[in-house]
Amino acid sequence: MTMTTTITRTQRWVLGLSALASFMVVLDLLVVATALPSIRRDLGASLEDLEWTVNAYTLSFAVLIMTGAALGDRLGRRRMFAAGLVLFAAASAACALASSVGTLVVARTVQGAGAAMIMPLALALLNAAFPPERRGWATGVYGSVTALAVVLGPVLGGAVTQGLAWPWIFWINVPIALLAAPLVSTRVPESRGAGTRIDGAGLLLGGLAATGLVWALVRGNSAGWRSAETVGTAVLGVVALAAFLAWERRAPAPMLPLRLFRSRSFSAGNAAMFFLSASVTGAIFFTAQLFQVGQGLGPFAAGLRLLPWGVLPMLLAPSAGALADRIGARNLIVVGTVAFAAGMSGLALSAAPHASYLVLVGPILLSGAGLGVAIPAVTRSAVSLVAPPDLAKASGVFSTLRQLGGAFGVAIGGAVFAATGGYGSATGYVEGYTPAVLIAATLALGATAAGLSLPRPTTAATTRPAGSLDHPIAVD
Repeated sequence: MTMTTTITRTQRWVLGLSALASFMVVLDLLVVATALPSIRRDLGASLEDLEWTVNAYTLSFAVLIMTGAALGDRLGRRRMFAAGLVLFAAASAACALASSVGTLVVARTVQGAGAAMIMPLALALLNAAFPPERRGWATGVYGSVTALAVVLGPVLGGAVTQGLAWPWIFWINVPIALLAAPLVSTRVPESRGAGTRIDGAGLLLGGLAATGLVWALVRGNSAGWRSAETVGTAVLGVVALAAFLAWERRAPAPMLPLRLFRSRSFSAGNAAMFFLSASVTGAIFFTAQLFQVGQGLGPFAAGLRLLPWGVLPMLLAPSAGALADRIGARNLIVVGTVAFAAGMSGLALSAAPHASYLVLVGPILLSGAGLGVAIPAVTRSAVSLVAPPDLAKASGVFSTLRQLGGAFGVAIGGAVFAATGGYGSATGYVEGYTPAVLIAATLALGATAAGLSLPRPTTAATTRPAGSLDHPIAVD
């Protein structure tokens, strides 16, 4: 098979706009993380409020992703991608204008709905625009731009929060989204999938399952782990999850096509992303506050100290994506996730109110390198080998599990932090930070286990029949 080294003008536009949209969505998560201490002070927010500031966004995002993918299949992926950008801009403005935690959480929920229309369709349009043998390279570039948001997010969030005020972190999204929307409408070719119905029952059951389980984790410490509220919402989540899976097996137009999980590569890639996202999001949530609450620094200084975390992913992602095309995803996922877990463990054990940054920066760099190696390989395993008719739904499943992983990572870390530490003093914060981030490192090893479940790579490329689930280039 001959691999072309050039891309068309249309492919450049698709890649650029897809990456820009991903950049904006990820930047929003990172700038919010750096601004959390300021939001806590200005709005009188508790740890639980801060968790919902993050989780309202990620849960709405996760629950509605498959609906966004289905709307794109039915009404046009380009059209719904552009509409998602406009909704994201409007919700970002509402976040900036929020005067209470409740209003902010509601606006973040709507913002997540906009992201749910953006992300699966961006990835579906990207994969549809490139042939299979070039998708690893394309997703590597896409990942490197996303990693740039990781680089800039903490610094930009800190600079804006300290120089202006935290609402301005949300105003950043508005011009980006409003400039990108008309370019999507004019430069990206329209595409559609099978015109299926919206799975309303699946949407309701999936939403109840995710919300019930996360609610129990977030409220467990304050309401009591044996309280009727905690136990009741946890049971609701488990029952709704079982009902959701049962319904999806027989639904005429399932939002989560369970047949996709017959692919070992798809299943392992999605499991790896769930655990890796849980680990990364939980670690970012607490580490972004470590330098401010635990060491007394300002938002900008804290953001600068997080800068190395994103540099290596940005530099390594394109090469890692191309390498995954040649050797398969298994080894890269394993090496990358182990490195991330090791870095997080080192950071957790080294954290102290007066710890030198020279002690902390090594683990930060190691974990960043791990992400740069692992994420393109995880994406390729989960999405890049799926047959074209399934791209939108496969991308939606991948994005759903990534966001659910983030919500669970923050909720689990928050439960551990609340049980062992608090915001009362720098020492108290570090006492909660260390076990919370060790939990994040443990979650990363779940991604390692998922990577190990992939078949060992073969030296010869194997082409499957067109339209097969893992079509077309290599055995992973």
